[in-house]
Amino acid sequence: MKAALAAACLALAGCGSTQIYPTVQVQLISLAPGELDKGGVAFITPSTVTGQEQETQAVALTFADVLKRERPALRVVTLAETLGAINRAGLADAYKRMYNDYRDTGLFSGDVLRKVSGATGARYAVQLKLQRFEQGSRERFGLFGIRIVETKYAHVRLFLQVWDCRDSTIVWEGMQEMRHAHDTMTEEPVMQRTVLERTARDLIARLP
Repeated sequence: MKAALAAACLALAGCGSTQIYPTVQVQLISLAPGELDKGGVAFITPSTVTGQEQETQAVALTFADVLKRERPALRVVTLAETLGAINRAGLADAYKRMYNDYRDTGLFSGDVLRKVSGATGARYAVQLKLQRFEQGSRERFGLFGIRIVETKYAHVRLFLQVWDCRDSTIVWEGMQEMRHAHDTMTEEPVMQRTVLERTARDLIARLP
């Protein structure tokens, strides 16, 4: 019994550590410093893998919030504002076709991009792809059949493209994959917003 209690104390003493393993890859194509601030950005509908479509709104909302905070001089049109502007301009059908074509080809219609730019007043379009998101836990320490300490984790892979709506080209793109884990005695998981905010900050820090 004493040995078990001593082991429990040692295990509990090690609780609370957080491990974050990020991997970032970016490609600067033709986006010059200061151009984003001059042109402004509009978020368009993110894409994702089958089964995680419900996550796209949260991804866009979190990323826009972080971008506003990290780049206060940059005019940011949120996804909700973009969609509202598209509806007001009567572009809903054209936008839907553009989005569906993108899933098959990786291309956005130049004509529709220019119309979206005109409706939102932003030169650049930000398109996010949530390629992976998962949450889980594994037991780290138990005593007498009781689970005491668990490692909670989340794994996210997010891809970002910036399109110039004037000439329909990709001017910058980046990808971040991150695993976040911490030991805890509570049932609270690693929140999605926690890993998305860290991923957004890392990618935004590399924008010109």
